[in-house]
Amino acid sequence: MCVSVRLSVCCLQTIYRQCEHDHKEQTSVPALVSPLSNHTIVNTTGAPTKSVRTLCHKPWSYIPDGIMPVFWRVVYWTSQCLTWLLLPFMQSYARSGGFSITGKIKTALIENAIYYGTYLLIFGSLLIYVAVHPELHLSWYELQTIGITAANTWGLFLLVLLLGYGLVEIPRSYWNASRHGHLLIKTYFKASKLMTEKADAEENLEDVMEEVRKVSESIKYNHPLRKYIDTILRKCPLDYQEKMGRNMDDYEDFDDKQNTYPTEKSLVKLHKQVIYAVQRHNRTRVQWQILLQQAIHLEDVAKNETSSTHQFVHSFPSSEPAGWFSRYIYTPTVEWYWECFLKRWFYRLLAIVLTLFSVVVVWSECTFFSTRPVLSLFAIFIQLAERDYNYLYIEMACFITIFFLCTCVYSTVFRIRVFNYYYLASHHQTDAYSLQFSGMLFCRLTPPLCLNFLGLIHMDSTISHQEKLQTAYTSIMGSMRVLSFIANGFYIYYPMLIVILCIATYFSLGTRCLNLLGFQQFMDDSEMTSDLIDEGKELIRREKRKKQRIEDGENRRREWKERYGNPREDYAARNRSSHEMKETSYSDTVSSSNSRQAKYSRSGSRAERDRIELLHDAEPLDFNADALTDDPPDAESGRHSGGRYLSMSSSRSRIFDDV
Repeated sequence: MCVSVRLSVCCLQTIYRQCEHDHKEQTSVPALVSPLSNHTIVNTTGAPTKSVRTLCHKPWSYIPDGIMPVFWRVVYWTSQCLTWLLLPFMQSYARSGGFSITGKIKTALIENAIYYGTYLLIFGSLLIYVAVHPELHLSWYELQTIGITAANTWGLFLLVLLLGYGLVEIPRSYWNASRHGHLLIKTYFKASKLMTEKADAEENLEDVMEEVRKVSESIKYNHPLRKYIDTILRKCPLDYQEKMGRNMDDYEDFDDKQNTYPTEKSLVKLHKQVIYAVQRHNRTRVQWQILLQQAIHLEDVAKNETSSTHQFVHSFPSSEPAGWFSRYIYTPTVEWYWECFLKRWFYRLLAIVLTLFSVVVVWSECTFFSTRPVLSLFAIFIQLAERDYNYLYIEMACFITIFFLCTCVYSTVFRIRVFNYYYLASHHQTDAYSLQFSGMLFCRLTPPLCLNFLGLIHMDSTISHQEKLQTAYTSIMGSMRVLSFIANGFYIYYPMLIVILCIATYFSLGTRCLNLLGFQQFMDDSEMTSDLIDEGKELIRREKRKKQRIEDGENRRREWKERYGNPREDYAARNRSSHEMKETSYSDTVSSSNSRQAKYSRSGSRAERDRIELLHDAEPLDFNADALTDDPPDAESGRHSGGRYLSMSSSRSRIFDDV
């Protein structure tokens, strides 16, 4: 979007400057220029004269001269340094398994030596080509142009490949999204493939963790390499860390046995394997949960399409409380109309509009080199608006066009997957290497994409061969005429290859070739695809049953808690209350007994008083908890409230009869 805004403003700048330039060169005659007309001029005698344009109106988004070239120069050279120097180095640094900054930098430099050597080879070849031509003089400006040309040539080569795929696949993806049945069986197919990948990732993680365990047991706490083992263990999942921690015996000295210990280089390799295995395991686990939710939602849509109540019912309602948007705006009735009716037609209408845009782009890519007559539809639209100086229309047309081109190209980058080496996954599951690789592609594709757009609207004088003022962007690109075979050949005729790429994408030739090579791809007429769809359907059904059992168990526990409360808390409260009642009953019993003892023993001897004191101080060891009762005291049976102590029971209450 930023590129669209900047390039549209750049086009407005150029059109306004061209207007002022043409106005200064026009010859003026004595005339009365009507302020309400843009083209008609009438002289004092009333005879028609030569048509002359009126004064140019400055657009509202006009930026003073000198600012845009500096801005584009900073943006261009910054992106080039990122894509050709810094990002490749950061890729190797992030993927390295080194334990120190120095080790990671060393590994990154070694891995990028071949990469940088390729740059020097391409630049040297172009430099030799310019040197053997005597009519060309080498200067810093020309060397700069050669470097820019080499980068744009590589970017344009990749741009056409990605654009040819995106122009067909994006409209088709929205059309297929309107077909719920097709989308559901494709989700089953993805579930089958993802389960295979998930099992493979778990198996790989188990193997790597077993190797880590062996290394951890062989290297003890006082070994010099133990700090590297601790670094590796911190990257492992928590459950594996606990298992390895329980089996670790740090009391054994590593010098007591003559074992073969791994080297630091092998630990670096193991560290790299651990990082990759853990990240892949987490990614497949999250992707499986997301895909499971998508499959359940699509099955709910298929069930609710035949609903007569016109209210959307979920198989597994969300446990979170509904917000104000769901309560008042996105109600079950609105959700049913959107999911089962409106969404389908919206996607179909959007697919038709995008298809028309794609047809216009393909036609303009094949005909933008023709200036007389003008065949490029984008150039025709811009020139019609340029005559009336409709700056708002020009800016909106440029913005929408470049935004659509960027969407087609960049969305293809998101779909690219090179095994597990490069893969952009959603929900923050992409590794650092893939993120940096996609950043490199964006930096390489943006400059040739801007040049291609300027060629489509005939504002690049190098391609259109028209005497026009250069835009601020083309002024920093330099004159492509230094390398005429690229400016007059490759830049003009190579984009025509987009027609062949669109046809190949429409008939899914790439998918069929990958399927023949053994890579499982979704194809409607394939027996392997049908088997994977059935397998994915069974996997989703199994996961739904498991999720239903978990939800039923939670509902039963919730109902039991609401009906009977928390049994553990009630049991603890009853124990505390009974214990307090026992202590109170025992103290009351002892006090009443003492009072009776004192009543009948005032005239007793000292030995008898000592006997009573000993009985008073003794603790009851024969408490019967089963005899605990809340009944009122019974005078005849001699029971005491709050519990019964066997030492105070009626069967033994006669021990003081002789007193």
